Amino acid sequence: MKKALMVWGGWDGHEPKLCVDLFAPLLEAKGYTVDISDTLAAYADAERMKDLDLIVPVWTMDSLPKESEKGLLEAVKAGTGIAGWHGGMADSFRQSTEYQFMVGGQWVSHPDNIKRYTVNITNHEDPITKGIPDFEMNSEQYYMHVDPSNEVLATTTFQTESAPWVNGTVMPVVWKRRWGEGRVFYSSLGHVRKDFDVPEAREIQMRGFLWASR
Repeated sequence: MKKALMVWGGWDGHEPKLCVDLFAPLLEAKGYTVDISDTLAAYADAERMKDLDLIVPVWTMDSLPKESEKGLLEAVKAGTGIAGWHGGMADSFRQSTEYQFMVGGQWVSHPDNIKRYTVNITNHEDPITKGIPDFEMNSEQYYMHVDPSNEVLATTTFQTESAPWVNGTVMPVVWKRRWGEGRVFYSSLGHVRKDFDVPEAREIQMRGFLWASR
């Protein structure tokens, strides 16, 4: 049986606990033992970390203590997978550039706040996105600084009122990458729990978990 660790906290506006309550049972149904923690100290426990197949970070903003940062980065580098979404993974620990290097991107803005936008699948053969058509979201459209080495699976195109200078920009939404021996998956979808009522967003996230796992 595979082992996953979900660590939630930080800014409450992203409803981290509600999202954990959604995905933990879905991972258990896929054969995982899911450990849930609400403290970043979990990452500093070397024995606990080396035994994991998957880490799911659900922690927006805040700061990452050095020992926790070291434990997290070394676990992924050694082969533990990491997979997350939205600000719970890519608006975390703004001072930790090494963490951002691992993730492959960092949130910088969501012009127009909650809006309707299209997610375009750009890789129709990858197991994470295969068979999933383009779909609509009514949520925050994340404008991000992204690593050009990411393997991008889905994008969105900006057309905004509040930041017209970025109109026409094609922005990655879903990507995967490597960090040492570990697999890294990220989706910018999932501002709040109800966003995962969109079947495509939920399915992409679940497939991302499975792909990233050791």
